[in-house]
Amino acid sequence: MFTDIIKEATLQYHQQTEKILVGKMKSMRSKQDYVDLLNYFYGYFGGLENHIERYINASNLADYLDRRKTSAIADDIEALGAAVPDLATDEELPVIDNYLKAFGALYVIEGSTLGGQIISKMIQQHLHIEDGKGLSFFNSYGDQTEPMWTSFKEILNDVAMTPQDEQIIIAAANETFAKFKVWLER
Repeated sequence: MFTDIIKEATLQYHQQTEKILVGKMKSMRSKQDYVDLLNYFYGYFGGLENHIERYINASNLADYLDRRKTSAIADDIEALGAAVPDLATDEELPVIDNYLKAFGALYVIEGSTLGGQIISKMIQQHLHIEDGKGLSFFNSYGDQTEPMWTSFKEILNDVAMTPQDEQIIIAAANETFAKFKVWLER
């Protein structure tokens, strides 16, 4: 299946990006540190979603609106008393000029939901956040996380119809990870 191929083909970039994120999470000592982390996600994912929605919408991914992350991140930032930052600009984002590249970028965003519940619990305990305030992004789909991931993988397997399609999606996912890593390092 293509989703097994893309997982292996993006592993290096995924691990590099994850290493930086884990370091940022481990160094969080205050709610402001958490807001700073959310700002990274908001700026990058927000800019990315604006590019993705040019090629993916309810006509080719029925639940696309449910998969948008930007508003949840903005709500979290505001719930923690901070201002929402600017979005990443074109040069800070991967090139997305067709629906295959959009699905490659969305693979990265959707994959970010998988560890969210664990991260949410860790942040809630470590920073003593009450009533889940500011944790909607990491809680994401809640108990529907696995079914949402499974349905996305099924759709992605259908989108990648040829080896050329697979390479375009993989390249876009790798570029998305690589540019996110640079965004996190700035």
